[in-house]
Amino acid sequence: MKKTLARWATDIWYKDPFIGVWLMPLGFLFSDAVKFRKFLYRLGVLKTHTLPVPVIVVGNITVGGTGKTPLIIWLAGFLKASGFKPGIISRGYGGQSESWPQRVTAGSEAKVVGDEALLIAEQTGCPMAVGPLRVDAANLLLKQTDCDVILSDDGLQHYALNRDIECAVIDGERRFGNGYCLPAGPLREPIERLNSVDFVIVNGEKYEDCEFSMQLIGDTAINLATGEQKPLAEFNGVDCHALAGIGNPERFFKLLATAGLTCTVKSFPDHYPFQRQDIEYADNKPVLMTEKDAVKCTAFAGESHWYVPVKAVPDPVFAEQLLNLLREKYDR
Repeated sequence: MKKTLARWATDIWYKDPFIGVWLMPLGFLFSDAVKFRKFLYRLGVLKTHTLPVPVIVVGNITVGGTGKTPLIIWLAGFLKASGFKPGIISRGYGGQSESWPQRVTAGSEAKVVGDEALLIAEQTGCPMAVGPLRVDAANLLLKQTDCDVILSDDGLQHYALNRDIECAVIDGERRFGNGYCLPAGPLREPIERLNSVDFVIVNGEKYEDCEFSMQLIGDTAINLATGEQKPLAEFNGVDCHALAGIGNPERFFKLLATAGLTCTVKSFPDHYPFQRQDIEYADNKPVLMTEKDAVKCTAFAGESHWYVPVKAVPDPVFAEQLLNLLREKYDR
């Protein structure tokens, strides 16, 4: 049911030019509610918490995946290389912990802390905490670690946490769909929200001079059972299965097709809790998946299962400007 509803909504937001118009009044109501909530924060009716270290929020204004997670991983490495000690916070979407906030390590379980959080912790080695209240997660890190800057994975709309730098990530192919707010369209906030962020990063080719481009590169496949690595190009000419439970599965399938692979594809809802039967096929052909999905499949994957990690390569000018802005905030 969830998969069907997600596909139906995506078709309306990005393909159907008519149904979204009929839902537009609901979108206006949602937009007004968002603006009123922000107004309450400005008045101080809803409290905003300021941390003793700079906070960088990486989020988006649309529902679904835009490439935030690879950018967070890149940012963590970039900040460490620049002499900072980043800590990372996230909501821990999909996690079923009985208590929050929760520290995340490479040994955590995806079902407890969330798949994206586990992937980020594994890839960055940075201290990380998750919880619905990001302020609590950040305070946990500040109490237990010596981090001197906080990276927030998502949370552009989490105004309870004050932020020093805002980065909004856009899907370069789908952009803003029909341009309406939920439920008529994919927008969490009106498009003009981008006028107030510090950086707009486009996953793909940028449209505006004020945007920065970012490419996601993935050319290696890693076996879930054995750890074997081989170039993605070695799967050329081999019939494969490909599956993805991410915000925009088509982006992953397009990456495989661009590499010359021929795959029978199957998409799942974002953060889908994979089970053994979801990834097993009687024909024993290679099964390719995203790294985000792989963290939930390791326990029951076989030698036919491979994941394709991707890394973000943002515009070097973005990196330079962000570092300069952060150093200004760091000296506050």
